[in-house]
Amino acid sequence: MDLVRLSQALQQDVVMVVFLNVLLQQLGLPVPAVPTMLLAGSLAATPGHAGKIVAAAVLASVLADWVWYHAGRLFGYRVLAGLCRLSISPTSCVAQTESRFARWGLPSLVVAKFVPGFSTVAPPIAGALGMNPFGFLLAAGAGGALWAGLAVASGWALKDAVREVIVMLDQHMATALALVLAAAGAWLAWRLWQKYRFRRLRAVAHITPAELIAAMNSEQPPLVLDLRGPTMIADTGPIPGTKVAQHEHLRQAVGDWPRDRPIVTLCACPEDAGAILAARRLLDEGYVSVKPLRGGYDAWIAANQPDTAGS
Repeated sequence: MDLVRLSQALQQDVVMVVFLNVLLQQLGLPVPAVPTMLLAGSLAATPGHAGKIVAAAVLASVLADWVWYHAGRLFGYRVLAGLCRLSISPTSCVAQTESRFARWGLPSLVVAKFVPGFSTVAPPIAGALGMNPFGFLLAAGAGGALWAGLAVASGWALKDAVREVIVMLDQHMATALALVLAAAGAWLAWRLWQKYRFRRLRAVAHITPAELIAAMNSEQPPLVLDLRGPTMIADTGPIPGTKVAQHEHLRQAVGDWPRDRPIVTLCACPEDAGAILAARRLLDEGYVSVKPLRGGYDAWIAANQPDTAGS
């Protein structure tokens, strides 16, 4: 592949290429947009041309965010759960990201593009939480302009260095490709190792929904910690007999609960990730009987549906 010729060809349709690249990346596809914007900035002939590139990137970013925003408004927590299931690392539960969004509010959208993973999750959370559409568009546009503007401006300022890198890569394509593949392989291996470590953590004893129902109707019911995020709780309502908790304030949620009394953790994460991590933390702190609910919120609802239908 001749990278010099490729960059010359890219210059002819650079605005459209940047628009499509940013749109696909912000919709969730694994196609990095920052390198494209850096290259596009280095290829810009004039400041006005660079401005068009930034405008195309901002437009694409806001369009993708608008799609995710309305998906969040229409489908609520189901969109967030779906995004969490797509993650290669189940420990990065959406509920934890969601709690950060609820704490930071509108300004979080301005910096979302600079936080890996948060860029795609933030817009549907904003929609699910019912954020004002005008405020959302304003914050999303400001964040997109800051993100794209910095990337394109950096490419413009370092245009000579970027072109030298293109020539060097063109001359050493095999070596560059090997380095890229090695880096990608190392990243994938690390994420898979994290997933493997998490699967080992899953060895902690679980409790089934039927067992939890029986325990909650006993004379000494367990403390049930609901670790779902505020969007899910607002969308579906709290679970009777449970206590809403956050990972960042887990110890405060437990309060003065006796360490020898049973605790159950519940989430809406793939593979019960958030519930398992919370259970492990409490076990490490000396609580002797902490069990995550097997199947999480969905299993709980399924187990209680007959009772709901009969009432």
